Amino acid sequence: QVRLAESGGGLVQAGGSLRLSCVVSGHTNLIHTVAWLLQAPGKEREYVAAVDWDFGTDYYTDSVKGRFTISRDSATRVVYLQMNNLKPEDTAVYYCAADTLGRVIGASEYDYWGQGTRVTVSS
Repeated sequence: QVRLAESGGGLVQAGGSLRLSCVVSGHTNLIHTVAWLLQAPGKEREYVAAVDWDFGTDYYTDSVKGRFTISRDSATRVVYLQMNNLKPEDTAVYYCAADTLGRVIGASEYDYWGQGTRVTVSS
């Protein structure tokens, strides 16, 4: 069992920044990657970024490259998503999720999910 808990969402103006945190606990030795995904109103969940749990290698979807940075702190078992130059289209609920099966990076299926944190970007 792996548990994830997000925090850090809020309301920010376009061009602003937020840092999301995902505290990971439980059987973390099972984890291959932890990802951030977003779900905008009325849309399906989308992959944003992922980090390799053991090696820290990071991956991004094209729309956030250069603006978002995913990282993980091995000591505290926290995964961060630093979001800069936010745009109104980034408005969504952001979820962190853990993959324990070694799926392809960018997949939308994960084994464990957090409850989500809402990000609203005003224009």
